[in-house]
Amino acid sequence: MKRSLFTILITALFAPLMYAQTAAPASGKITYEGLRQIDFSQMRRFGPGGEANATEPSEGAPEVVNFTQKLVFAGTMAKEERDRPQGMMMRRNRSDGGPGQNGPGSSGDGNRPWRGGNGQRMTPPFEQTTFLDLANRQRIDVLTVKKDSATSQTYRTERPMPAATDWKETDKTKKIAGYLCHKATATHRKATYTVWYTTDLPFTYSPVADLTPPKGVVMQIESDNESYKATNVLVEAVAEATVQPPKEAKVVSTEEMEQIRRRGMADFRQKMMQNMPMPRN
Repeated sequence: MKRSLFTILITALFAPLMYAQTAAPASGKITYEGLRQIDFSQMRRFGPGGEANATEPSEGAPEVVNFTQKLVFAGTMAKEERDRPQGMMMRRNRSDGGPGQNGPGSSGDGNRPWRGGNGQRMTPPFEQTTFLDLANRQRIDVLTVKKDSATSQTYRTERPMPAATDWKETDKTKKIAGYLCHKATATHRKATYTVWYTTDLPFTYSPVADLTPPKGVVMQIESDNESYKATNVLVEAVAEATVQPPKEAKVVSTEEMEQIRRRGMADFRQKMMQNMPMPRN
C-alpha cells in the first residue's frame, strides 16, 4: 500500500515535466533551405513583338539556385513565407533589344520584381500567398491584384492538400533539426524523391505540396534536381491573425484564379513591351 502511494506521488510530481518535454509545439516556425537546378528549357525570352522564344543560358549564369522557405504555424492554421524567386527575373537581351528571362522560376506567383528592357525594375501586378488549414488539410491560395496605386482586389481559392504519388515507406530513420524522421520514397513529375518526415509535430505538411505524406511533417526532400531540408524548428509565440487569410478575399475556383493570374501577366508583359526602347537600325 505504501509502495503504491509512493508511486502515485512520484507520478503526480513528474508528470507535468514529462508532458512538457513531449508535448508538441502549438506555434512556431520551420525554416527550410532549398536548392534547385535551373531548367533553362522551360524559360522564355520575349522578343520585340511579344513572342516567347526558348532561351539559352547566358555566360556565367548560375546552374542552381538557393532559397529559403518558411512555415509559420499557430494552432490549426499556417502560412508559407518565401524569400526565393517567385517569377522570372527579366533582363534586356542585347541582340534584339527585348527582355529575356535569366532567373529561376518556381510557382510563378509574380512576387519578385522584373527588370524591363530599359533597365527599370517593374513589379508584377499581383502577389500570391499560401495559407494552410492544417486541421482540414486544405491549401488556401490568396491572390492580390493591384488595379492601380490605390486600389486592389483580393481573391482566394481552396483545394485539398494533394497526396504524394507512389508513397513507399522504409524502416530507416534519422534525426533532422532534433526530430526523429522516417524515410519514404515518392514520385513527383516522373522523378523519384526521397522524403524524410516526422510524426512528432501535430499536423501534416510538406514544403512541396505534391509530396505531402499521409501523416507527418516533411523535414527533408531529395531528388536529382532539387532538395529541401529543415534547418531549424523554432517554438515561439505566433499571433493567430498573421496566419489567417484575409476575410475580404473573394472566393473563386482554381480555374478562375488561374485565368485572373494569366490576364494579369498578359497585361504586365504588354506594359513591359511599351516601355522597351526601340531597337537601333
